[in-house]
Amino acid sequence: LIAVQTIRPLTQEAVIISGKKLARQIREEARADVEKWVSAGHRRPHLSVVLVGENPASHSYVLNKTRAAADVGISSETILKHSAISEEELLDLIYKLNTDHRVDGLLVQLPLPDHIDERAICNAVSPTKDVDGFHVVNVGRMCLDQSTMLPATPWGVWEMITRTGIPTMGKNVVVAGRSKNVGMPIAMLLHTDGRHERPGGDATVTISHRYTPKEQLRQHTKIADIIVAAAGIPNLITADMIKEGAAVIDVGINRVQDPVTGKSRLVGDVDFEGVRQKAGFITPVPGGVGPMTVAMLMKNTIKAAKNVLLYPQERIRMAAVS
Repeated sequence: LIAVQTIRPLTQEAVIISGKKLARQIREEARADVEKWVSAGHRRPHLSVVLVGENPASHSYVLNKTRAAADVGISSETILKHSAISEEELLDLIYKLNTDHRVDGLLVQLPLPDHIDERAICNAVSPTKDVDGFHVVNVGRMCLDQSTMLPATPWGVWEMITRTGIPTMGKNVVVAGRSKNVGMPIAMLLHTDGRHERPGGDATVTISHRYTPKEQLRQHTKIADIIVAAAGIPNLITADMIKEGAAVIDVGINRVQDPVTGKSRLVGDVDFEGVRQKAGFITPVPGGVGPMTVAMLMKNTIKAAKNVLLYPQERIRMAAVS
């Protein structure tokens, strides 16, 4: 663990938390875990990814996931489907993969075309194979502090905070963004009880969203020990909004045009150059939360292969048809 620096000179810049470095460490753990599992006589874990349509960002994300799988010793396949696929056809495919004993982890890359109900698709994936952690059973278990498949990005944020040694107990946290896949789960992980089956961070968490006035958001962030920016708004968090020494985790991925070069580039939700002069810790974009998401997905795939989460079969069937 990196030692937490509680007092620092005013001129010192924030410690940059390298998501790449931490993800490399987690992938090494995953690789060792896989080899131990296989050498004990078990089948190599297998991840199936369903990719619908031609969204370039989705194709890039899926490639990153399958490359990471190969790196840690997980076998994987990408099943490509045309964007015109019907919801019924997609559900049929998911059912086949659910019942294929060779498939340990299963994810359907989001977003999906408009004519397909994403929630119906997420709920169709078997909870024990749901490496995205989006099934209603896994979301419910997370909210009840029970062991489950945690969504990869929130789990990645949690690991960045805990592995860096940033204290959360009794601390003030602001999560900017309330999405069901990122903002809400991050808030759940950080505010829940550290003594429970799935330990939480025991922090006092404030969630802001699109209807939070900017001045009100500033009042919350100025007293926050940790800020997690996950709103999808470039430069939402600026230096004047944070207190000295705060930890700032940037989950945003926004493509903006560089005013100097005219080329597009990736930025987060935080004004990185300004905030790093004042924060105690900060994550970059790219190279921060992104690599952690992929690393945690590998951990979930191993969890699925080991069948750690043994839910009663009749409950799974009920959840799948509901």
